[in-house]
Parts: sequence; C-alpha cells; structure tokens
Amino acid sequence: MVLGSFVVDLMARSPHFPEKGETVKSSFFKMGPGGKGFNQAVAAGRAGADLRAAIKLGRDEFAQVALNWMERDGMDQSNVCFSETVPTGAALIMVDDSTGQNMISVFLGASDDFNQADLERLYPEIEACDYLLLQLEINQWALERVIAFAREKGVKVILNPAPAARLPEELFNGLFAVIPNEVEAKLITGIPVKEAGCEEAARWFFDRGVQNVVITLGGDGVYVDDGVKSRRVPVYASTKAVDTTGAGDAFCGGFLAALGEGRDVFEAVEFGNVVGNLAVRKIGTSPAMPTREEIDAFLNSEEGRR
Repeated sequence: MVLGSFVVDLMARSPHFPEKGETVKSSFFKMGPGGKGFNQAVAAGRAGADLRAAIKLGRDEFAQVALNWMERDGMDQSNVCFSETVPTGAALIMVDDSTGQNMISVFLGASDDFNQADLERLYPEIEACDYLLLQLEINQWALERVIAFAREKGVKVILNPAPAARLPEELFNGLFAVIPNEVEAKLITGIPVKEAGCEEAARWFFDRGVQNVVITLGGDGVYVDDGVKSRRVPVYASTKAVDTTGAGDAFCGGFLAALGEGRDVFEAVEFGNVVGNLAVRKIGTSPAMPTREEIDAFLNSEEGRR
C-alpha cells in the first residue's frame, strides 16, 4: 500500500524562472494528477505492483481529477477517503525549459486532514499488506498512528521523509527503510552527507532502529546500506531528461514494486533507478510514470544493460 497525498498539479513551463515581481510567458501548461503519495502509487502500480492506494480528497472538481485518473489507470478506489470541509490539494509547478529543473508550491488540502475515522477504515487494508510506503504530505498525527499500527501488525514500513522536515526520533524505530535525499538526510540527522559521507548518516538511522537506509544523491547516484553491507549505485547516464518533477517519486514507487516481487534492497534500488530514469523523459508527474512494458524494454536495450 501507498498512503499519502493527492494534489492537482498545475504545471507551466517557461524559458526561465521569474525574478521577484517578474511575469514570464509560459510555453506550455498542463493540469493533471499529482502529490507525492499519488505519484508513488501510480509509479508502483504501473511498474507491476499488486497495489492499494490510500488518499484523501475534498468534495470538489479537483477530486474528480483523481477519480478519473484512477479509473483510467485501473487503480482500486476503495481506499479513497473524503473530507466534507477541506478542499482537494493543489500544487503550482514551474519548470525551467532550459534545464528541466522545477520550483513547486503545494497546498495539501484534504491530504492534511486524515482523521481517526479514516484510519479505522484503512487499518484492515494496511494489516493485509506486506509493505506500506509513506511520505510527509499527510498530517503528522495520522502519520505517527499509521506507522505505530503497521509496526504492531508486522507490516514493513518504508518512509520517504519528503518534503524535508524535522521528525521525532522515535518515529524511525522499527522502520523497514528510509529513503531521504541528501537535503532531507542532513535536516533529519544534522550530518552534511556530502562532507561527512553517507555512512555516518546511515549509522544515525540504524542507531534509531531503521533496518535499511537508501539516500538518493541526484546525479551522484543512490547510497544503499542494509546494516551489513553498503553500496553506491550509479544513476543511468542520460541526456534525455525533460522534466525532473517526479523523479524521486518514480524511484520510490519502483523501489516498492521491486520489493513486492521479492527483490532485496540493492536490487530494488537498481529497479527504482530505471523507473526514475524513464519518468524524467516525459513531462508531468503521475502521467510520466513508465509502464512495466517500458521498463522491461529499457532493461533489454543496450542503454539499460550495464
């Protein structure tokens, strides 16, 4: 299961990011499904996972964007919760045409409004899962309770601590894996990953009860450590990136899908790298996630063999 946020992405591409007070004409605009939780669920489902997606929506037009997408993508809707008072979330995304880099402002809306009734409804589905993937775009009250419940029931919890935020250290105890990027790892541990190396940050997580540590390092690859051995996994060299907005979510979804197939964390990181590599070649977030057919075709290509 992926439990997390849904927001409607409102994305514009421009020749450059606007300076303060500047208006820049955009070359492209698109509205579509997004939110870290939803992106990761789409990525995992398209990559072949037997998946349940849990999100929360308002009673408004933006909610229909999620429901329509789930129907088209063949996603089960039985774990969708609704708020009667809080609207569906939205994200304003600017993409620099010359670099593919992005700037994002997100309003979480209903994603930040999970309550006890929602959790009671979701608990039986969570208990039936092997893995539960979470992020930090739902309210922390709900996040803490879901983690505690899943740990009690023996479900392997994976936390992608994004967007970057400080968290209570006890939250990490018993987690199957954490997947921060270098900024998130430094904020949580206080250790500058680039200067001190990933090993020290990984030890910080291990000392607090995490079983596996995966630190994404952008173009420098991914550091993965299972407490016994560690490895730096390089990203695939590619000049085809057009939009990096959903790269981290694609990686997390691919990582989850690979674990669900019985792969170990090192193999899951390799698979996640492929999913992330393919996602940045398309514009958008959830719509850019590759299908299993695209993933297998890449792995069987000369570019994908290494």
